[in-house]
Amino acid sequence: MFYVYAISSLKQNYIYVGLTSDLDQRILRHNKGYEKTTKPYRPFVLIYSEEASTRLEARKREKYWKSGVGKEKLQNIKGHLVMLEWRNW
Repeated sequence: MFYVYAISSLKQNYIYVGLTSDLDQRILRHNKGYEKTTKPYRPFVLIYSEEASTRLEARKREKYWKSGVGKEKLQNIKGHLVMLEWRNW
């Protein structure tokens, strides 16, 4: 099983999309600064994930979420999560 995921920086307006077979471990690695690409943007929160049965399927979905349309949808998801958090404050 593979996962396509999107994480959002809590410090800057930055969303990272990736794929992994161990979602919890991968997010932990991002937050601990082990990944060069995301290290300057720590800490992160998971804003989206989906399962894929094969790596090929996951890669196709990852490419979609990295596209302009996909990133726009992720920005909308992030905005909705922020609004929900604000309401619960």
